[in-house]
Amino acid sequence: MTILDKKAAIIDFLQTYVQDKQVVLGLSGGIDSATVAFLAVAALGADKIHGFILPSSTNAEEDARLATEVATSLGVSYETVSIEPLLDAFKQALPEVTTQHAIGNLKARIRMSILYTKANSIGGIVLGTGNKTECMIGYYTKYGDGGVDLLPIANLYKHEVRALAKELGVPQEIIEKKPTAGLWEGQYDEDEIGMSYDVLDSMLDAIETKHDLSAFESEKVARVQHMIKISEHKRHMPPVATV
Repeated sequence: MTILDKKAAIIDFLQTYVQDKQVVLGLSGGIDSATVAFLAVAALGADKIHGFILPSSTNAEEDARLATEVATSLGVSYETVSIEPLLDAFKQALPEVTTQHAIGNLKARIRMSILYTKANSIGGIVLGTGNKTECMIGYYTKYGDGGVDLLPIANLYKHEVRALAKELGVPQEIIEKKPTAGLWEGQYDEDEIGMSYDVLDSMLDAIETKHDLSAFESEKVARVQHMIKISEHKRHMPPVATV
């Protein structure tokens, strides 16, 4: 399937599942959310899309600038809401929670709550921006950025998202931007994962198609297999007791 075929399939998917509803999505200034925004406008029209830019103190100023440029270039309505007051309220209620990952995950869950509150208020649905690479290794926050109604690009590896973004006309600055969720100072996706997305994509494709993994560093293979294993719970509904 070519990238144009995949673009057409995603547009059809959005039209089929959204129909006459409004949609809400977070705009981070990164390639995934920009690509979903471009696809949503192509499928549904700008008037149905409601973007939210939700910065915290650890997000770079360029993130909000790029997110704003995406929204304005597409003619999408958007709101900018700092999550810092909500984050401060949580910290005051739970002062013992200070670890970097716990606070980072909390930021993602606050953003999810804002997006769903908006969606509830307009009878709309939340579009997710997760890609296949991140979904396979569980590189997202459960009930945070993983809390969505539809996942338009979750069958595209990161390198495919880049190709589709180029096809859609996503600004080159966003395509070339070093991937980060900005959940804490100095946080970058590839540093945290422990390898480049290109290497990770190749390895995940080999794992999925049951091909030989000997071409990859054994330590990185073990790391990826471990990430897949420990994140399995994120890809399923919670277990239900049989009584």
